[in-house]
Amino acid sequence: MSDDQAETMAEGQDRSLLIVDDDKPFLSRLTRTMESRGFSVRCAESVAEGLEAIAQSPPAFAVIDMRLGDGNGLDVIAELKAKRPDARGVILTGYGNIVTAVTAVKFGAFDYLAKPADADEIYHALMAVQHDKAELPENPMSADRVRWEHIQRVYELCGRNVSETARRLNMHRRTLQRILAKRAPR
Repeated sequence: MSDDQAETMAEGQDRSLLIVDDDKPFLSRLTRTMESRGFSVRCAESVAEGLEAIAQSPPAFAVIDMRLGDGNGLDVIAELKAKRPDARGVILTGYGNIVTAVTAVKFGAFDYLAKPADADEIYHALMAVQHDKAELPENPMSADRVRWEHIQRVYELCGRNVSETARRLNMHRRTLQRILAKRAPR
């Protein structure tokens, strides 16, 4: 879809947008760009500020960083969906993996983008009519990566409780903590 088609589609729409990110330079750049594209933007730098903004007036659109200084952006997207089910939220994160993408969508995110995402990608994710079918990857995940993804999935399903995850995976808690602290294998 072209920018013109997206603009036409959204003309009668509520164009309120909440951006929640603790990276101040990124937040100010994205705010200016989205305002230039016709959005009425409110900013928040923490989970608490994001929840407060939603309580005051739930926006039609949201761009939320997953990892914030005072918590997880998934809490903000879940609250947005509870207050305004038709809202379109996009989760941004520097820790892109399948588990967090699935979790974000389950919490109500419309889309999920790995940082660094530019304003065009974010805009197109917000305005997308439907998700395109994923293409077959040229380089599928390694066995180590699949194992790491599985551990991350169980960790999320256990409510990010390390002890419960270790028990369910039948592994030592400290071993699990070391795995969780490392970057994802390629």
